[in-house]
Amino acid sequence: MTRRLALFLNPAAAGGRAARALPLVRDELDRMRASYRVADTRSLEQTREAALEAAAAGETVVGIGGDGLVGCLAGALMNTDAALGIIPGGRGNDFARVLGIPPDPQASVHLVMEGEERLVDVAHVNGNPFVGIASVGFDSDANRLANEARVVKGQLVYLYAGLRTLVEWKPATFDVVVDGEHHSAVGYGVAVANSKAYGGGMYLVPHAELDDGRLDVLLTTQDSKLHHLALIPKLFKGKHVDDPYLRWLAGSEIEVSADRPFTVYADGDPIADLPVKIGVTKQALRVIAPR
Repeated sequence: MTRRLALFLNPAAAGGRAARALPLVRDELDRMRASYRVADTRSLEQTREAALEAAAAGETVVGIGGDGLVGCLAGALMNTDAALGIIPGGRGNDFARVLGIPPDPQASVHLVMEGEERLVDVAHVNGNPFVGIASVGFDSDANRLANEARVVKGQLVYLYAGLRTLVEWKPATFDVVVDGEHHSAVGYGVAVANSKAYGGGMYLVPHAELDDGRLDVLLTTQDSKLHHLALIPKLFKGKHVDDPYLRWLAGSEIEVSADRPFTVYADGDPIADLPVKIGVTKQALRVIAPR
């Protein structure tokens, strides 16, 4: 299969990891005598517009970056015949991880050039698309701290942010409506999952599927901070699902509100403030991924 590529990257992602990967990607594409160009974009809006233009020109859009860039490109390409290629270059790379895309730039280049396409769902918060997990409460506060961190780098930033948030956390009341059915919980927060993982390899919702047209909902209810801390290592292997302080729901139309202000984070970035409506479009995006 011959593909002409349009490469999109966020030079600042993961402290410049995407920018450092670009020469390796170009060297491998040159070795393969591939047809490609690097798109010149400076904002998310410009990235979306340029991705649509590339797709219309018959190019395969390739994101070199993390989940934030992937979510942006997915929102542009959903409900089109264009496929999205991914070369992991962010801090978490959780969407690529769940799809089985190799983290090595050269290996992911070969996948982009030779791999097959599959259809996956795209979720949205108040109309803003995301591909991974949207969370609010404890998780969103920790995500904000992770994004603000300057000294701690790499995946350790998620542990640092989680511990710092835990020290300061006070329980909140969350109201969730799933396909018209109301649920309320006092505790740490709500996660609405299109995918399995977030936070650099934490399998928060290991039973979530990318192509089933539904969203899996997790309500984390009030427990001791020590018990909550003990859950964190279990997340990396998805061994927490039977914990009695976790409530699991599923549906296609979700509404979330709380008794105090929170910002919802998805794909590592702030996406909306509560209250929100979250939905999903089934198999709306073509991605290049292993079988």
